[in-house]
Formats: sequence, C-alpha cells, structure tokens
Amino acid sequence: MELRQLRYFIAVATEMNFRRAAERLHLAQPALSQQISKFEKELRTPLFRRTTRSVELTEAGRVLLAQGRRVLAEADHALSAVGHAAHGDIGLLRIGFVSSAALSIVPRSVLAMQQSWPGLHLELAEATTDAQLESISEGRLDVGIAREVDTAAGLVVRRIHRERLIVAVHESHRLAGRSAVELADLAGERFLTFPRHQVSRLYDHIAALCHHAGLRLEAAQEAVQFPTLLGLVAANTGVTIVPDCLRVLRLPALRYVPLTDPPAYSTVSAVCRADRQDAPSVRNFLATVASLPFGDT
Repeated sequence: MELRQLRYFIAVATEMNFRRAAERLHLAQPALSQQISKFEKELRTPLFRRTTRSVELTEAGRVLLAQGRRVLAEADHALSAVGHAAHGDIGLLRIGFVSSAALSIVPRSVLAMQQSWPGLHLELAEATTDAQLESISEGRLDVGIAREVDTAAGLVVRRIHRERLIVAVHESHRLAGRSAVELADLAGERFLTFPRHQVSRLYDHIAALCHHAGLRLEAAQEAVQFPTLLGLVAANTGVTIVPDCLRVLRLPALRYVPLTDPPAYSTVSAVCRADRQDAPSVRNFLATVASLPFGDT
C-alpha cells in the first residue's frame, strides 16, 4: 500500500463522489476510478459499493478510512519533523563550555537558541577546553565554547569574544586602588593559579604573558575552580589573573584591576568538527553566537 493510494481513497471516501474527488485531487475521473479499483484488488476486498447514483463505503472501507486518516496524519507529522530537523529546528545539540563562559556567553547563547529554535533540545556539559576538543573530535559533543584555541586538527575554530585579563587582589593590597596595572607591577607577588594539567591552555597563555613581561608564573597555591581562587584572594593569600567576566563574582575585600599590557586578553571561541559545521543545528548555533554582541572588553 502506498500513501498516494491512501490519499486517493480518503478523498473519495470524504466526498462520496468520484467526480468531486477527482477535481480535488486534480486528476481525471477515469484515472482515479482505475487507481481505486487497483487498490481494492491489492487489498483483495471492495472498499466502496457503487451504483449509478451513489457511492457507499463497505465495512472494510469504513475501517480503512478511520485507520487511514491516522496513518496520513502520522506520515505528515513525520515529513514535517524531517523538514524541521533538516533546518535545525528540532533534535539534540550537545554543547560543551568552559566554566567561565557560564557567567555570560552560555546564558545569552542558550537563550538566543531557545528563542529561535524552541524545538531543539540543548544538552549542556561543563568541561575544560582540552576535554572539549577531545569530545568534539570523538563525536561526544557537537560544539564547544573554549578558551585560547587558535587551530585544532580536524576542527573548525571561530572566535566569538576577546576579553581583557584582570588582576584580583585583596582590598589592602598595594595595587587595590589603581585604575589599571601592568604585568610588570606584579613582580614578587604570590600567584594563585589553577592546576596546569586541568586548565592548560589558559594557564600557558597567562604564563607566556608573564614571561614576556619578565615574570615567572610560579604558583604559591592552586585551586580548580575560579570562585575558590577568588575566595583565597579575598582571604589575602595572594593575587590571581582571571578573565574580565569573573568580575561579576563579588566578595568582601576583593578588588579587580584591569591589565593594560596590549596582549593581555583571553580569547573565547566556538569549536566544532569540520565535517559537522554544516549540520543544521551546528550551523544555527555558530551563526547565533557570532551574531550576539559580546564585544571585546
């Protein structure tokens, strides 16, 4: 049984008139009659009782009409779903993100995606940049929001934001009252950092900046989470260098001071597999984050 045959049958059963059904289907009446007769032969049962004046459904015809309408409705729904999936309107998009992106980039990106494609389910996973790149390469994530990625084999990297690096200090610190500082001003300070083996790209980026300024980024203490680092700074145990987005985390006795060194920025990028960049939901995500006005700070 073909869906086309079912549509022909339902048209005749609805109109109870071959001529009107043929007009509705834009077919010649003899051709429609032939199609219905062929359909009845395939089913091995009559669907209509025909007279010179009227058409009536047989019992088999009444059953097929009820079931056929459901089948066509489901088929139409399936075709519609395929169309929506082809445009990225529905389905599943798995997004990885670094923890700092959760403070601004992720909320704004997710809200924009939900507004434009409410039928698309977004599955979010916090992960370090290196963990995201591995998961994207292996197909466990569709896209990622990562830091300090310029290029990666087999992956597409699109910069979406560049933000100033800032120094977090205790309110009693000698630099707390400054409107801005240079990295060289941090000579001799106790640095609080995240473990390099967990946040290697941002750590190496900051370490390279310090080296260029004549400093050595040697950790006096390490902490995995940004809030923990900032809490330790608020306890006056040292200073730390973090992306500007972290200034939304405010603690008593904590002060943020911008770095003025020209290269003292952190870059946030959207990453996906090269062979997946044209997948509708991935393409929509990349276009959405590129359109949002994060701006460089």
